[in-house]
Amino acid sequence: MKCVLTNEAYKYVHGIRKKWVFPEEQEQAIKLTCAKNDWASVQLLLYSESEMLVAVNDEPLFYERGPIEIVRVAVDVPGLDKGDVKVRLVGMVEDDDRQLKSDILLAQSYAYVEPRKTQPVWIEIAIDKDVQPGIYRPEITVFGHHMFEDEKVVCKKSFEMNVRDVVLKDAKDYGFYLDLWQHNCNIARKYDVLLWSEKHFEIMEKYIKALADLGQKAISVVVSEIPWSGQNCCYNRLKPSNLFEYSMVKVIKDEQGNWHYDFSALNRYIELCMAYGIDTEIEVFGLLNIWLMEDAGYGKVIQGFDDGIRVRYFDEKERIYRYIDDIQDLQSYISGLEQNFIDKGWIEKVRILADEPEDVEAFKARLNRLRQMAPHFKIKLAIDHIEFMEEQIPGVTDFVPIFHCLCQKYDKAEVLKKTIEGKFIYYVCCIPEIPNTFISSPLIEGRIIPWFAYYFGLDGFLRWNFTVWPDDPLASIVYQYPHWRAGDTNFVYPGKDGTPLLTLRYMNLKRGIRDFEIFQSFIQNEGNEGELKEWLKEVFYWKEPSELTPTARKKPEELYSLKYNDYEKIVEKILLSLEENK
Repeated sequence: MKCVLTNEAYKYVHGIRKKWVFPEEQEQAIKLTCAKNDWASVQLLLYSESEMLVAVNDEPLFYERGPIEIVRVAVDVPGLDKGDVKVRLVGMVEDDDRQLKSDILLAQSYAYVEPRKTQPVWIEIAIDKDVQPGIYRPEITVFGHHMFEDEKVVCKKSFEMNVRDVVLKDAKDYGFYLDLWQHNCNIARKYDVLLWSEKHFEIMEKYIKALADLGQKAISVVVSEIPWSGQNCCYNRLKPSNLFEYSMVKVIKDEQGNWHYDFSALNRYIELCMAYGIDTEIEVFGLLNIWLMEDAGYGKVIQGFDDGIRVRYFDEKERIYRYIDDIQDLQSYISGLEQNFIDKGWIEKVRILADEPEDVEAFKARLNRLRQMAPHFKIKLAIDHIEFMEEQIPGVTDFVPIFHCLCQKYDKAEVLKKTIEGKFIYYVCCIPEIPNTFISSPLIEGRIIPWFAYYFGLDGFLRWNFTVWPDDPLASIVYQYPHWRAGDTNFVYPGKDGTPLLTLRYMNLKRGIRDFEIFQSFIQNEGNEGELKEWLKEVFYWKEPSELTPTARKKPEELYSLKYNDYEKIVEKILLSLEENK
């Protein structure tokens, strides 16, 4: 048995292209600097020449195939409550290169590990607001036994956790503007529950909490049918997945021809998110720039209307479902939706999202028509053309350029962002390759995504992929490669009990968002932004933003440090300064 302690950004690879050599000689003393209301985490790597069961709790355990070595991991932190410690097995997923890579923080208490395969164990320690500052040394003990033998200590590990006298904000109060889109119909499908049922809301609440723990700001709601037309899933003839998202609003036309709109599911979801502190923005999908695939049948429905809005309703007179195909009926629906947001006192939070419009003039025409129907709506654009910002289109308040587009035309974007009324954040999706949060991406990229936002003076980060799982994500997260790389579609996995299984990618993004808040505190208290940016250059190697674009053909190690400790040193320096200048 061999044991090594390593950092939270370590990714274990088990596959055909890399012969695994256990890095026992590479282990270094781990020293983490934390604040109060913070958290620390490490990974323990366990390796044996023989098969074993690895457990992370105290339950009795035998292997159904016969006698086998049983290994148990226990963690104690002298000075802290035992409930502040979480120990999770790290599960492997298959990447596009067919190698297995660590990603999932499993809910199960034990795992079978084949000979000469490493089992990573995630160890996380919560640090309360009222904890005493000082040095804590978590004690990690690995026990082993065979059948009815007494347990014996296999190894002991420890690391240093230096808690500074600085209190971080709660996640709901973070300044970082995080916008991870929610695909709630996919959640219902994975758990075989009815859309917008009590059971669906019960499960969605657990996912909302996972978003709130990151400091999520935006609530995603869908108000027409399949605004992304299933993300092109119909073109996958070999292994398609159901990626359709449906409206949260029920529409009825009664026997007298009067329209009725049931906003109860929509409003309930919004109120549930707000109860968890996700209350800055209501991001509305399905009213602008609908994705069309007319050759596959996913085209426009409303006569004389240059957008693909699809509103399904029940005709009580005919007792059948139809789709609104008259412009006046669509106007009635959109006006009713706007009035609902006004009546609830939410209209200033509402942003109608247009996802990657292509033609500026066509978009203007669609937007003008929408604003005639609902003049109070404000617009948010996710764009891959900076030209949309140059137009200064009335009603568009928030812009989200894709990362490489921003970097390619950074000087122009730097000028234009001063004219923006709302938020200016960036996004990545299936592109660019660097930085990203694919299974293949270095985990440190998840951490530095918020660092990029800070360095470039942006408000935050957007990604489409919190739960856009293919049909059986726990069996395989590989889907439509090379258009989508493994991991492009999700930050979490569907746990069997309705609770999301978090990932190493989720945790590293969470770490980066926490870092962003530490940066903000430093500037607010110290006021020396120039000094901070000089420190960031210790890990950022590029000279011009254009080096971060795909056309520059740079490797990750040419653009930023891959060494975890390089980032920790900067955070340590800032926390020490904040403590000294309280």
